[in-house]
Amino acid sequence: MTAPPPCTERRSVPSARKAAPRNTRRSARRRRAWRAAALVAAAGLALAACGSGGGSKTSGASAASAQRGQSAFTQYPVGKRPAAPAISGELLGGGTLDLADWRGDVVVINVWGSWCVPCRAEAPTLKKVSDQTRKLGVRFVGFDTRDNDAAALAFERTYKITYPSFRDPDGQLVLRFDGRVPFSAVPSTVLIDRSGRIAARIIGPASYETLDTVVRELAAEKPGKGATA
Repeated sequence: MTAPPPCTERRSVPSARKAAPRNTRRSARRRRAWRAAALVAAAGLALAACGSGGGSKTSGASAASAQRGQSAFTQYPVGKRPAAPAISGELLGGGTLDLADWRGDVVVINVWGSWCVPCRAEAPTLKKVSDQTRKLGVRFVGFDTRDNDAAALAFERTYKITYPSFRDPDGQLVLRFDGRVPFSAVPSTVLIDRSGRIAARIIGPASYETLDTVVRELAAEKPGKGATA
């Protein structure tokens, strides 16, 4: 039996038509690689906080650079710091506070909730830096957001938090920062200089190295240094 003649149709396809599928496959691989990288970056920010975060400009002391790469860190240049909003209200556990009474001190505001897992990991850092910098004229205060008082007070007892926290059950205090602190970004930390201006923010949990470094930088400034010209 005579063997059938070899097929010549597949060999006769012009080279230009052969190159197109390879180019298409190459482009598809590049798109898949780009999407994978984007997903990894997005996942990193998502893990940094219970909610979503914002963009950042990374700068400041090199000792905290590793942490600043992990969370969304923004440091405002001296002379271009925006004014912090007026904040006053009821405190968790009773009483009231007006942050205007703390003008002249460095103020660290931490947005937290007892329901937030990263907040639990961050709490010992906040307590440690608060205790170590109090004599430098640094005051800490929390925004207990979208929480209930019983759970929040239990959280403070568990982590031995002694600085006060505002009750912010509906997130209205966070909204006063006009988007500089995303509503859903918990935990977040805002650092206010002695002149009442926003010097830095951290969207996501703060490490000891970052928080301690930036707080001490601000404590060493003289009042009026951060004011807008």
